[in-house]
Amino acid sequence: MTSHIKKLISEGEHRQLDFKFGITDSKKIARSLAAFANTDGGRLLLGVKDNGTIAGVRSDEEFYMMEAGARLFCRPEVRFEVKEWEENGKTVLEIIIPKSETGPHSAPDKDNIYRIYVRVGDQNFPANSVLKKVWKKQKDPQGVRIEYGVTERTLLAYLEVHRKITLSAFRRISGYSIPRCEHILADFIVLNIIQMNYSETGVYYTLNPEYRFE
Repeated sequence: MTSHIKKLISEGEHRQLDFKFGITDSKKIARSLAAFANTDGGRLLLGVKDNGTIAGVRSDEEFYMMEAGARLFCRPEVRFEVKEWEENGKTVLEIIIPKSETGPHSAPDKDNIYRIYVRVGDQNFPANSVLKKVWKKQKDPQGVRIEYGVTERTLLAYLEVHRKITLSAFRRISGYSIPRCEHILADFIVLNIIQMNYSETGVYYTLNPEYRFE
């Protein structure tokens, strides 16, 4: 029978699963913890290489660095649960991070500047201003109302033809300020009409495939 850990490893790294051979930097692991907590939660397998090889946890110090990352370098603190597993005489720690109800959580970047991170695929990205506006609007008891004017119709028509748009491109075609464009994009995201996408080169926006343009 395949073990719990081997079943997880067989999934490969993804939005809710990450492998860590070891932890040498509490600030760096804090970014992963914050990203999981800010997105959909997930698991870190400590003692597993990127290729899925079980190497085992090398020392107790790694767990303490994980704990320091969550308590000292995540703002607010990220809560997690730990399960210990033995595979072929090697110890693997399963770090379970639930989706946070107290976030968003921030962690220091390489320049020690605190940023809010999200999990996209198998990577962590800093949240941009549009996503921060989305979170704020989602918590607004009054909900979202869109004035479906020329600019809004132009945006949807552009996406129907060109498939994707960046914030800077939207600013160019609308003539609006960056904050105003961010608000419009955030409104459409909250209403599930537009989706936000991350890539190595930046963030872009696409129509929700279930949306029907009229």
